[in-house]
Amino acid sequence: MSEGLNIYNKETREAVGLLSGMIEIPSLSRDEGEVVDYLISYFKTKDLDTDRHGNNIWLKSKKWNNDMPTILLNSHTDTVKPAESYALEPYQAIHREGRLYGLGSNDAGGPLVSLIQTFLHYHDMEGLPYNLILAATAEEEISGANGVASVLPQLGIIDLGIVGEPTQMNLAIAEKGLIVLDCEAIGISGHAARDEGANAIYKALTEIEKLKSYRFDKESKWLGPIKKTVTMIEAGTQHNVVPDRCKFVVDVRTTDAYSNMETVDQIKQLMDVQVSPRSVRLNPSGLPATHPIVERGIGLGMEVYGSPTLSDQSLMSFDTVKIGPGDSARSHTADEYIGINEIEEGISGYINLLKDLKL
Repeated sequence: MSEGLNIYNKETREAVGLLSGMIEIPSLSRDEGEVVDYLISYFKTKDLDTDRHGNNIWLKSKKWNNDMPTILLNSHTDTVKPAESYALEPYQAIHREGRLYGLGSNDAGGPLVSLIQTFLHYHDMEGLPYNLILAATAEEEISGANGVASVLPQLGIIDLGIVGEPTQMNLAIAEKGLIVLDCEAIGISGHAARDEGANAIYKALTEIEKLKSYRFDKESKWLGPIKKTVTMIEAGTQHNVVPDRCKFVVDVRTTDAYSNMETVDQIKQLMDVQVSPRSVRLNPSGLPATHPIVERGIGLGMEVYGSPTLSDQSLMSFDTVKIGPGDSARSHTADEYIGINEIEEGISGYINLLKDLKL
Protein backbone atom coordinates (compact mmCIF):
# COMPACT_ATOMS: atom_id res chain seq x y z
CA MET A 1 0.00 0.00 0.00
CA SER A 2 1.32 3.43 -0.91
CA GLU A 3 2.45 6.11 1.47
CA GLY A 4 -0.01 8.88 2.25
CA LEU A 5 -2.95 6.65 3.19
CA ASN A 6 -2.38 7.44 6.86
CA ILE A 7 -4.45 10.61 6.39
CA TYR A 8 -7.54 8.42 5.90
CA ASN A 9 -9.51 6.57 8.56
CA LYS A 10 -9.05 2.87 9.37
CA GLU A 11 -12.06 1.66 7.37
CA THR A 12 -10.88 3.52 4.27
CA ARG A 13 -7.34 2.14 4.54
CA GLU A 14 -8.71 -1.37 4.89
CA ALA A 15 -11.08 -0.90 1.95
CA VAL A 16 -8.24 0.40 -0.24
CA GLY A 17 -6.03 -2.52 0.74
CA LEU A 18 -8.79 -4.99 -0.09
CA LEU A 19 -9.52 -3.32 -3.43
CA SER A 20 -5.82 -3.23 -4.32
CA GLY A 21 -5.69 -7.00 -3.92
CA MET A 22 -8.85 -7.45 -6.01
CA ILE A 23 -7.46 -5.36 -8.88
CA GLU A 24 -4.46 -7.66 -9.17
CA ILE A 25 -6.67 -10.74 -9.63
CA PRO A 26 -8.24 -10.91 -13.12
CA SER A 27 -12.00 -11.36 -12.71
CA LEU A 28 -13.65 -11.13 -16.11
CA SER A 29 -17.30 -12.15 -16.25
CA ARG A 30 -17.68 -15.93 -15.77
CA ASP A 31 -14.10 -16.09 -14.44
CA GLU A 32 -14.51 -14.55 -10.97
CA GLY A 33 -13.54 -17.64 -8.94
CA GLU A 34 -10.09 -16.49 -7.82
CA VAL A 35 -11.25 -13.08 -6.64
CA VAL A 36 -14.13 -14.76 -4.78
CA ASP A 37 -11.61 -17.02 -3.02
CA TYR A 38 -9.68 -13.89 -2.07
CA LEU A 39 -12.79 -12.29 -0.55
CA ILE A 40 -13.65 -15.44 1.38
CA SER A 41 -10.13 -15.42 2.85
CA TYR A 42 -10.61 -11.78 3.83
CA PHE A 43 -13.84 -12.51 5.67
CA LYS A 44 -12.17 -15.41 7.48
CA THR A 45 -9.74 -12.89 8.99
CA LYS A 46 -12.85 -11.25 10.47
CA ASP A 47 -14.09 -14.64 11.80
CA LEU A 48 -16.99 -14.48 9.36
CA ASP A 49 -18.21 -17.44 7.34
CA THR A 50 -19.61 -16.96 3.85
CA ASP A 51 -22.16 -18.89 1.83
CA ARG A 52 -21.20 -19.57 -1.76
CA HIS A 53 -23.06 -20.54 -4.91
CA GLY A 54 -20.89 -20.65 -8.01
CA ASN A 55 -18.93 -17.40 -8.07
CA ASN A 56 -21.36 -15.60 -5.74
CA ILE A 57 -20.93 -15.20 -2.00
CA TRP A 58 -23.08 -13.71 0.75
CA LEU A 59 -23.08 -13.09 4.51
CA LYS A 60 -25.89 -12.34 6.93
CA SER A 61 -25.85 -10.02 9.92
CA LYS A 62 -25.25 -11.65 13.30
CA LYS A 63 -28.40 -10.43 15.10
CA TRP A 64 -30.83 -11.99 12.62
CA ASN A 65 -34.52 -11.67 13.40
CA ASN A 66 -37.13 -13.22 11.12
CA ASP A 67 -39.67 -10.61 12.22
CA MET A 68 -37.61 -7.69 10.90
CA PRO A 69 -37.29 -6.43 7.31
CA THR A 70 -34.18 -7.38 5.37
CA ILE A 71 -31.87 -5.09 3.39
CA LEU A 72 -29.56 -6.48 0.72
CA LEU A 73 -26.20 -4.78 0.11
CA ASN A 74 -25.02 -5.93 -3.30
CA SER A 75 -22.31 -5.22 -5.81
CA HIS A 76 -20.35 -7.24 -8.35
CA THR A 77 -16.85 -8.68 -8.60
CA ASP A 78 -16.61 -9.10 -12.38
CA THR A 79 -15.07 -6.67 -14.84
CA VAL A 80 -15.14 -6.06 -18.57
CA LYS A 81 -12.00 -6.73 -20.63
CA PRO A 82 -9.42 -3.95 -20.36
CA ALA A 83 -9.57 -1.36 -23.14
CA GLU A 84 -6.78 -1.63 -25.70
CA SER A 85 -5.76 1.97 -25.02
CA TYR A 86 -4.64 1.29 -21.43
CA ALA A 87 -1.37 3.10 -20.73
CA LEU A 88 -1.09 1.66 -17.21
CA GLU A 89 -1.10 -2.03 -16.33
CA PRO A 90 -4.81 -2.88 -15.81
CA TYR A 91 -4.06 -5.66 -13.32
CA GLN A 92 -1.71 -3.62 -11.18
CA ALA A 93 -3.03 -1.51 -8.30
CA ILE A 94 -1.32 1.86 -8.74
CA HIS A 95 -1.61 4.55 -6.06
CA ARG A 96 -0.97 8.00 -7.46
CA GLU A 97 -1.99 11.47 -6.28
CA GLY A 98 -4.89 10.28 -4.15
CA ARG A 99 -6.23 7.87 -6.74
CA LEU A 100 -6.25 4.09 -7.04
CA TYR A 101 -5.85 2.96 -10.65
CA GLY A 102 -6.67 -0.48 -12.02
CA LEU A 103 -9.32 -2.45 -13.90
CA GLY A 104 -12.53 -2.60 -11.88
CA SER A 105 -11.42 0.03 -9.37
CA ASN A 106 -14.37 2.29 -10.22
CA ASP A 107 -16.83 -0.28 -11.63
CA ALA A 108 -17.53 -1.69 -9.22
CA GLY A 109 -14.66 -2.41 -6.85
CA GLY A 110 -14.95 0.90 -5.02
CA PRO A 111 -18.66 0.47 -4.30
CA LEU A 112 -18.16 -3.18 -3.31
CA VAL A 113 -15.38 -2.58 -0.77
CA SER A 114 -17.33 0.39 0.61
CA LEU A 115 -20.39 -1.84 1.09
CA ILE A 116 -18.19 -4.46 2.76
CA GLN A 117 -16.94 -1.93 5.31
CA THR A 118 -20.53 -0.78 5.85
CA PHE A 119 -21.64 -4.35 6.50
CA LEU A 120 -18.76 -4.88 8.97
CA HIS A 121 -19.82 -1.68 10.75
CA TYR A 122 -23.40 -2.89 11.27
CA HIS A 123 -23.38 -6.70 11.16
CA ASP A 124 -23.17 -7.36 14.91
CA MET A 125 -24.74 -4.11 16.14
CA GLU A 126 -27.36 -4.40 18.89
CA GLY A 127 -30.79 -2.92 18.25
CA LEU A 128 -30.50 -2.77 14.45
CA PRO A 129 -34.09 -2.41 13.10
CA TYR A 130 -33.45 -4.63 10.08
CA ASN A 131 -31.45 -7.64 8.93
CA LEU A 132 -28.53 -7.17 6.56
CA ILE A 133 -27.28 -9.41 3.78
CA LEU A 134 -24.06 -8.59 1.95
CA ALA A 135 -23.73 -10.24 -1.46
CA ALA A 136 -20.74 -10.03 -3.82
CA THR A 137 -22.00 -11.44 -7.09
CA ALA A 138 -20.82 -12.41 -10.56
CA GLU A 139 -21.65 -11.80 -14.23
CA GLU A 140 -23.12 -8.31 -13.80
CA GLU A 141 -21.33 -6.98 -16.85
CA ILE A 142 -23.03 -9.57 -19.08
CA SER A 143 -26.36 -9.77 -17.19
CA GLY A 144 -25.54 -13.44 -16.79
CA ALA A 145 -27.84 -16.14 -15.47
CA ASN A 146 -25.19 -17.30 -12.99
CA GLY A 147 -24.91 -13.97 -11.21
CA VAL A 148 -27.19 -12.36 -8.66
CA ALA A 149 -30.31 -13.88 -10.22
CA SER A 150 -29.03 -17.35 -9.32
CA VAL A 151 -28.70 -16.57 -5.61
CA LEU A 152 -31.71 -14.36 -4.90
CA PRO A 153 -34.00 -17.39 -4.34
CA GLN A 154 -31.64 -18.56 -1.58
CA LEU A 155 -31.68 -15.25 0.31
CA GLY A 156 -35.32 -15.27 1.39
CA ILE A 157 -37.59 -12.23 1.36
CA ILE A 158 -35.76 -8.96 0.63
CA ASP A 159 -37.50 -5.69 1.48
CA LEU A 160 -34.89 -3.33 0.03
CA GLY A 161 -31.83 -3.69 -2.16
CA ILE A 162 -28.94 -1.23 -2.20
CA VAL A 163 -26.99 -1.87 -5.40
CA GLY A 164 -23.43 -0.60 -5.39
CA GLU A 165 -22.48 1.14 -8.64
CA PRO A 166 -20.50 4.35 -9.26
CA THR A 167 -23.05 7.17 -8.96
CA GLN A 168 -20.92 9.82 -7.18
CA MET A 169 -22.96 8.83 -4.09
CA ASN A 170 -26.13 10.23 -5.61
CA LEU A 171 -29.27 8.14 -5.29
CA ALA A 172 -30.63 6.49 -8.43
CA ILE A 173 -34.21 5.69 -7.46
CA ALA A 174 -35.17 4.56 -10.96
CA GLU A 175 -33.32 2.65 -13.65
CA LYS A 176 -34.12 1.86 -17.26
CA GLY A 177 -34.64 -1.74 -18.28
CA LEU A 178 -33.62 -3.35 -21.56
CA ILE A 179 -35.35 -5.36 -24.26
CA VAL A 180 -33.61 -6.44 -27.47
CA LEU A 181 -36.09 -7.10 -30.28
CA ASP A 182 -35.36 -9.23 -33.34
CA CYS A 183 -37.67 -8.02 -36.10
CA GLU A 184 -38.27 -9.31 -39.60
CA ALA A 185 -40.17 -7.75 -42.48
CA ILE A 186 -41.55 -10.22 -45.03
CA GLY A 187 -41.83 -9.39 -48.73
CA ILE A 188 -41.91 -11.24 -52.05
CA SER A 189 -38.79 -11.91 -54.10
CA GLY A 190 -38.52 -10.88 -57.72
CA HIS A 191 -36.14 -9.65 -60.42
CA ALA A 192 -34.81 -6.16 -59.75
CA ALA A 193 -35.02 -5.30 -63.46
CA ARG A 194 -38.78 -5.78 -63.56
CA ASP A 195 -41.64 -4.26 -61.61
CA GLU A 196 -42.31 -7.34 -59.53
CA GLY A 197 -42.06 -8.63 -55.98
CA ALA A 198 -42.49 -6.75 -52.72
CA ASN A 199 -39.26 -5.31 -51.37
CA ALA A 200 -38.81 -6.30 -47.71
CA ILE A 201 -36.27 -3.52 -47.20
CA TYR A 202 -38.83 -0.86 -48.15
CA LYS A 203 -41.38 -2.45 -45.82
CA ALA A 204 -38.83 -2.54 -43.00
CA LEU A 205 -37.96 1.13 -43.53
CA THR A 206 -41.64 2.09 -43.37
CA GLU A 207 -42.08 0.20 -40.11
CA ILE A 208 -38.82 1.55 -38.67
CA GLU A 209 -39.98 5.12 -39.36
CA LYS A 210 -43.31 4.29 -37.70
CA LEU A 211 -41.45 3.03 -34.61
CA LYS A 212 -39.14 6.04 -34.57
CA SER A 213 -42.10 8.43 -34.54
CA TYR A 214 -44.17 6.51 -32.01
CA ARG A 215 -44.65 7.96 -28.52
CA PHE A 216 -46.00 5.87 -25.67
CA ASP A 217 -48.86 7.50 -23.79
CA LYS A 218 -47.15 7.34 -20.39
CA GLU A 219 -43.75 8.70 -19.45
CA SER A 220 -41.70 8.02 -16.33
CA LYS A 221 -41.18 10.93 -13.94
CA TRP A 222 -37.52 10.03 -13.45
CA LEU A 223 -36.62 8.26 -16.70
CA GLY A 224 -38.62 10.14 -19.32
CA PRO A 225 -39.82 8.39 -22.49
CA ILE A 226 -39.01 4.86 -23.57
CA LYS A 227 -36.02 4.97 -25.94
CA LYS A 228 -36.11 2.86 -29.12
CA THR A 229 -33.02 2.52 -31.33
CA VAL A 230 -32.56 0.39 -34.44
CA THR A 231 -28.98 -0.86 -34.18
CA MET A 232 -28.58 -3.57 -36.85
CA ILE A 233 -30.13 -4.39 -40.24
CA GLU A 234 -29.60 -7.26 -42.66
CA ALA A 235 -31.21 -8.03 -46.04
CA GLY A 236 -30.61 -9.20 -49.60
CA THR A 237 -28.74 -11.96 -51.36
CA GLN A 238 -27.45 -10.22 -54.49
CA HIS A 239 -27.84 -6.96 -56.41
CA ASN A 240 -30.49 -8.07 -58.90
CA VAL A 241 -32.89 -9.86 -56.54
CA VAL A 242 -35.70 -8.06 -54.75
CA PRO A 243 -35.25 -9.18 -51.12
CA ASP A 244 -38.12 -11.05 -49.49
CA ARG A 245 -36.64 -10.84 -45.98
CA CYS A 246 -35.25 -7.89 -44.02
CA LYS A 247 -34.12 -8.43 -40.46
CA PHE A 248 -33.38 -5.65 -38.01
CA VAL A 249 -32.60 -5.33 -34.31
CA VAL A 250 -34.12 -2.77 -31.96
CA ASP A 251 -32.59 -1.77 -28.64
CA VAL A 252 -35.43 -0.68 -26.32
CA ARG A 253 -34.67 1.06 -23.02
CA THR A 254 -37.80 0.62 -20.93
CA THR A 255 -39.05 2.67 -17.98
CA ASP A 256 -41.17 2.11 -14.90
CA ALA A 257 -44.18 3.55 -16.76
CA TYR A 258 -44.74 0.10 -18.33
CA SER A 259 -43.67 -3.45 -17.66
CA ASN A 260 -41.37 -5.00 -20.24
CA MET A 261 -44.16 -7.23 -21.53
CA GLU A 262 -46.53 -4.24 -21.89
CA THR A 263 -43.85 -2.47 -23.90
CA VAL A 264 -43.38 -5.46 -26.20
CA ASP A 265 -47.13 -5.84 -26.69
CA GLN A 266 -47.53 -2.21 -27.76
CA ILE A 267 -44.68 -2.47 -30.26
CA LYS A 268 -46.14 -5.67 -31.70
CA GLN A 269 -49.49 -3.95 -32.17
CA LEU A 270 -47.81 -0.97 -33.82
CA MET A 271 -45.58 -2.69 -36.35
CA ASP A 272 -46.53 -4.87 -39.33
CA VAL A 273 -43.46 -7.08 -38.96
CA GLN A 274 -42.51 -10.13 -36.92
CA VAL A 275 -41.29 -9.00 -33.47
CA SER A 276 -39.49 -11.39 -31.13
CA PRO A 277 -37.98 -10.24 -27.80
CA ARG A 278 -34.78 -12.05 -26.89
CA SER A 279 -35.67 -11.66 -23.21
CA VAL A 280 -37.92 -9.61 -20.93
CA ARG A 281 -35.96 -10.35 -17.73
CA LEU A 282 -34.04 -7.03 -17.53
CA ASN A 283 -36.74 -4.91 -15.95
CA PRO A 284 -36.99 -1.18 -15.23
CA SER A 285 -37.41 -0.03 -11.65
CA GLY A 286 -38.61 3.01 -9.75
CA LEU A 287 -39.34 4.16 -6.20
CA PRO A 288 -41.66 6.95 -5.04
CA ALA A 289 -40.11 9.99 -3.39
CA THR A 290 -41.96 9.01 -0.20
CA HIS A 291 -40.02 5.76 0.25
CA PRO A 292 -38.05 5.85 3.55
CA ILE A 293 -34.65 5.43 1.92
CA VAL A 294 -35.40 8.16 -0.62
CA GLU A 295 -36.45 10.53 2.16
CA ARG A 296 -33.31 9.56 4.08
CA GLY A 297 -31.08 10.23 1.07
CA ILE A 298 -32.68 13.59 0.35
CA GLY A 299 -32.25 14.50 4.01
CA LEU A 300 -28.53 13.77 3.67
CA GLY A 301 -28.27 16.08 0.67
CA MET A 302 -28.03 13.35 -1.96
CA GLU A 303 -29.22 14.12 -5.47
CA VAL A 304 -32.11 11.88 -6.55
CA TYR A 305 -32.25 10.87 -10.22
CA GLY A 306 -33.18 8.22 -12.78
CA SER A 307 -30.36 6.17 -14.29
CA PRO A 308 -30.21 5.27 -18.00
CA THR A 309 -27.57 2.56 -17.46
CA LEU A 310 -28.35 -1.06 -16.67
CA SER A 311 -27.23 -2.89 -13.52
CA ASP A 312 -28.21 -5.92 -11.44
CA GLN A 313 -31.06 -3.73 -10.20
CA SER A 314 -32.90 -4.96 -13.30
CA LEU A 315 -32.98 -8.52 -11.94
CA MET A 316 -34.49 -7.62 -8.55
CA SER A 317 -38.26 -7.68 -8.10
CA PHE A 318 -38.20 -5.85 -4.75
CA ASP A 319 -37.59 -2.16 -3.98
CA THR A 320 -34.10 -1.05 -4.95
CA VAL A 321 -31.82 1.96 -5.18
CA LYS A 322 -28.47 2.28 -6.93
CA ILE A 323 -25.73 4.26 -5.26
CA GLY A 324 -21.98 4.16 -4.80
CA PRO A 325 -18.66 6.01 -4.89
CA GLY A 326 -16.97 6.67 -8.21
CA ASP A 327 -18.23 8.07 -11.49
CA SER A 328 -20.14 6.09 -14.11
CA ALA A 329 -18.33 8.09 -16.82
CA ARG A 330 -15.08 6.30 -15.87
CA SER A 331 -16.58 2.83 -16.20
CA HIS A 332 -15.09 0.66 -18.96
CA THR A 333 -12.51 3.35 -19.83
CA ALA A 334 -8.76 2.98 -20.15
CA ASP A 335 -6.74 3.72 -16.98
CA GLU A 336 -9.84 3.44 -14.81
CA TYR A 337 -9.47 4.82 -11.30
CA ILE A 338 -11.30 5.78 -8.14
CA GLY A 339 -10.33 8.50 -5.68
CA ILE A 340 -9.34 7.37 -2.18
CA ASN A 341 -11.49 10.20 -0.82
CA GLU A 342 -14.40 8.82 -2.87
CA ILE A 343 -14.09 5.47 -1.08
CA GLU A 344 -14.00 7.22 2.29
CA GLU A 345 -17.07 9.25 1.38
CA GLY A 346 -18.73 6.09 0.06
CA ILE A 347 -18.31 4.24 3.34
CA SER A 348 -19.58 7.15 5.42
CA GLY A 349 -22.40 7.77 2.94
CA TYR A 350 -23.64 4.18 3.09
CA ILE A 351 -23.37 4.11 6.89
CA ASN A 352 -25.35 7.35 7.20
CA LEU A 353 -27.95 6.17 4.70
CA LEU A 354 -28.63 3.10 6.83
CA LYS A 355 -28.45 4.88 10.18
CA ASP A 356 -31.82 4.79 11.93
CA LEU A 357 -33.50 3.72 8.69
CA LYS A 358 -36.96 2.26 9.31
CA LEU A 359 -38.76 0.32 6.58
